[in-house]
Amino acid sequence: MRALTRNRSGQRTSSSAQLRTRLTTTLVALAAVLGLGAGGLAVTGDDARAELAAGSNPVTPGSFTGYGFDQCLAPTQAKMDAWLASSPFLSVGIYISGNSRACRSQPNLTPAWVSTQLARGWRLLPITLGPQASCQPRFPRYGDDPTINPDPTNWWSKAKAQGTLEAGRAVAAAKDLGIVPGSTLFYDLEGFDLSNTNCRESALRFVHAWDIRLHELGYKAGFYSSASSGIKMVDDARVNHPGVFTLPDTIWIARWDGQATTTTESRYLRSDGWTGGSRLKQYQGGHDETWGGVTINIDRNWLEVGGGSRARKETHCGGIPVDFTSYIALSPGMKRTQVTTLKCLLSEQGITGMQVSNPYFGRGLSAGINTWLTREGFQPATSWRAGHWKGLLPRGGSGWEKRGSSGASVWRLQRALIARGIPVPLTGVFDQATDAAVRTYQSSRDLKANGVVTPSTWTLLYRGR
Repeated sequence: MRALTRNRSGQRTSSSAQLRTRLTTTLVALAAVLGLGAGGLAVTGDDARAELAAGSNPVTPGSFTGYGFDQCLAPTQAKMDAWLASSPFLSVGIYISGNSRACRSQPNLTPAWVSTQLARGWRLLPITLGPQASCQPRFPRYGDDPTINPDPTNWWSKAKAQGTLEAGRAVAAAKDLGIVPGSTLFYDLEGFDLSNTNCRESALRFVHAWDIRLHELGYKAGFYSSASSGIKMVDDARVNHPGVFTLPDTIWIARWDGQATTTTESRYLRSDGWTGGSRLKQYQGGHDETWGGVTINIDRNWLEVGGGSRARKETHCGGIPVDFTSYIALSPGMKRTQVTTLKCLLSEQGITGMQVSNPYFGRGLSAGINTWLTREGFQPATSWRAGHWKGLLPRGGSGWEKRGSSGASVWRLQRALIARGIPVPLTGVFDQATDAAVRTYQSSRDLKANGVVTPSTWTLLYRGR
């Protein structure tokens, strides 16, 4: 994994610097509340918007199933924007603390950068690379980055003290960047000789203390290591010494097998460990990828964290159904369930003069249809054609949506696809089926079929027919 460093000396910021940091974070959050990112672009992530509106960054990475990448240097905003609009990734690893990081200068990693990525829907994986296992031959890297003390005295108390200290530093760094409590902070323990007893046992106590201290400070504990060393170490502790050690909440498996899953060989990690969406795997090591004309050297990851991507079930107009496998044409005099659906959705668009709960298509609905169509740039009409659903159903969707996204915008996207005759399960989660449906739609419109819904895609969806 790529070890990063922030562009900081490690000292606490001055009061004026802290004030500037808080002001920057507030301005970015305000932009997100207004639906704007850098350059006035609409932001994404329904949960992110809600939390930013409340004055806080969202917890990260939260509940997510999808692709991620990590890189030595936190990319510039321009690179992040290019990859948001064209790559499959919606998660990015960032090194926030630890004296053994390879990239000690991090000019891009600021509170404003963190808030901007979170507001746009990125899931951040904050990583610390501090003291490494005493038998890891590549460390210390600089001379001022001690390794984990292997002294077994008092149950490896020196190693535990190091773990406690490093966790406190990681939390301080996270808070400085606006990464809120409840988020998962990952410790990067590079591969080591698992057969070296004092090396292994001191590393295990270090991780145990890291986990305890993070929990005390209100953060969740994540742990990255190779499948054959650190991951096997914590899984063996789970099975062979149940209840003795405080274990990570989430594990990040380094296993470059090219498989975008969260599994690895059972001799390293048993199938009953960290189940239910508490794993991610780095399945491909350093290589160049180009998206949106921007090339970055990355590691690839697959995430199933926080229980996986999921969406709250939507309720409209007190329980009027809006989810169907097809949307039909409606005419005056009809009495259908989808008449109430249409009235409900129009009322949510500010159209009045209709008895929403009444399934009868009367004059009030005809007038409302004509008002909405005229307002939105469609040809006036008093009946509702099947093609009109195409323009109405996506209304309210915005930002960037791709594999792993969830929430209100995804619900709207899925309904809009169904109205276009593209079947997709209505789940509110941008899963594999939704990805395939989006690519089908993109191909039908002669767009690049990359499975990424951008603000310009929403504009096209809004036009309907």
